[in-house]
Amino acid sequence: MKTHIVQLMIFIMVFIWSAYRPHDYPTWCLEVLPAVVGVVILACTYSRFHFSKLMYWVVLTHAIILLVGGHYTYAEEPIFNYLRGVFDWSRNNYDKLGHFFQGFSPAIITSELLWGLQIVRGRGWVVFLSGCLCMAISAIYELFEWLVAEISNQQAITFLGTQGDVWDTQEDMLWCLIGCSIMLIYLYCSKQHLQQPATAKS
Repeated sequence: MKTHIVQLMIFIMVFIWSAYRPHDYPTWCLEVLPAVVGVVILACTYSRFHFSKLMYWVVLTHAIILLVGGHYTYAEEPIFNYLRGVFDWSRNNYDKLGHFFQGFSPAIITSELLWGLQIVRGRGWVVFLSGCLCMAISAIYELFEWLVAEISNQQAITFLGTQGDVWDTQEDMLWCLIGCSIMLIYLYCSKQHLQQPATAKS
């Protein structure tokens, strides 16, 4: 319990920092909304379902990535701007980190839910269905970005963060696939995960 309180406090502090004078508030709201919704859901369901310690740290890391991206925008994140110069990248690749975690994080959440609630039996099926769901989430998010682009025009340029890359959508989904694949391989091979059902309370 103490660990989760520390994690929640870290999230709140980063959230407050992120909300203070971001690049622009419309983009900030769009970027941080998934993090806020995710944390609220986990907090509300904590008494009924306990995920692994690893899952909560992964989700916190993902949330911080979203909060930082919302504050600076993904195209202007300073550390990756520096790395852009060091490695002679053609663009700021901070969004690729975000899309990596878009697969890495949901993979462990979905796997632990399917296994812990005994919705699916067999680690192979859990891993397969979790991977499918991760890629479905990635596809839905890209469609959401397209919808925002159609509705908001100028704000969408910052939110999409394509930076002139015509293959940005495909690359985003590839990084999601890489992220979820790494997590699912770990979960399938790990002796600490998907061996006993996670703690679920009625």
